[in-house]
Amino acid sequence: MGRDILVDGYNIIKNSAAFKNVEARNLAAARDALITQLVNRYRHTPHRVLLVFDGDGASEQVSHDRRIHIIYSRHGETADNVIARLAAEARAAGREIEMYSNDGEVRNAVSIQGGSVHSVDQLTSQFNAPSRDVARRARHRMAIRQKYGLDPNYDPDDEPEPRHATKGSKKKSSRRYR
Repeated sequence: MGRDILVDGYNIIKNSAAFKNVEARNLAAARDALITQLVNRYRHTPHRVLLVFDGDGASEQVSHDRRIHIIYSRHGETADNVIARLAAEARAAGREIEMYSNDGEVRNAVSIQGGSVHSVDQLTSQFNAPSRDVARRARHRMAIRQKYGLDPNYDPDDEPEPRHATKGSKKKSSRRYR
């Protein structure tokens, strides 16, 4: 059973500080930045990512950019309606649904289909987060440092190689030859 990740594109751009700054200069650049972040986030997963934007064409436009399905709604149809329809299709196909938006109507429509709904902040916090194993190692290091009262800025990789002290230059003979 696969998973469909549904992303309300303009809702993410309008509600995230990072994308809002880019969007103030150029909306196309904000869309490209969102696509790049989604590609980086989901490139090593088997999930199908569907990024939906409001469009104004005569028909729905779908393109693929580096494993991301980019969908522009047709004239007269909102991205919210497209996301609700895609959620229903995914549920009918037996796929899990995960949706990211702060829009109450689309969140409700997806949750009715049995999908899990998440906020814009939950998605954007994942974009530059470390992988699970790196985060787990960092938590472990911090716990050890706290347990033993070490400086939180202590890094064992910065330590010089230990020198082995020897008492004299005599090597002890093995038992066999004594």
